Amino acid sequence: MDRRGAIESLLFVAGDEGLHLEEITSLLEMTLVEAEEVLSMLRKDYDGNPRSGLTIIETRQRYQLATKPEYSELIRQYAISPFATRLSQAALETLAIVAYKQPITRMEIDAIRGVQSSGILQRLLIRGLVKEVGREETPGRPILYGTTDYFMNYFGLKDMEELPNAEVLFQLEEDELIDLFDQEDFFTDMENNEE
Repeated sequence: MDRRGAIESLLFVAGDEGLHLEEITSLLEMTLVEAEEVLSMLRKDYDGNPRSGLTIIETRQRYQLATKPEYSELIRQYAISPFATRLSQAALETLAIVAYKQPITRMEIDAIRGVQSSGILQRLLIRGLVKEVGREETPGRPILYGTTDYFMNYFGLKDMEELPNAEVLFQLEEDELIDLFDQEDFFTDMENNEE
């Protein structure tokens, strides 16, 4: 197995939480020095390639695949554009999971949905519907997510008791899962709020 490709794949799947250097070394059975060398080469490849919009960032030995700073304005424009105005079914599912299960980690969301959710969580964070509410006291200290006051105001909720019964919602099969929010009203309100 190519170590560079393996680390790149792991960083992609880890999403916004990234991976600690020890997680990488454990998963790929390599030394800290070897992992740091591969990460350094990957970063040089990304940063040295003007056609790539990606880079690798590191904070306290936690590595994350990220977009280059020069694309931040484009990403911000996308986040507020009409193309990104509507929340997808996947985003609504993720938002419902956060609302009912908060505080919750991205890995727990992924386990419930059965797919990776880091990109969706980033869009919900940018829109101010979810926020980081702390870190779990487990190895790697993953980020915990919860809903925001904006979420409560936006959907006209005084408190979380006003949400529909979670037991019924989470017992439904995937094809029976009903939207937590009326999408048509949601889209109309979202467009009005952005004007």
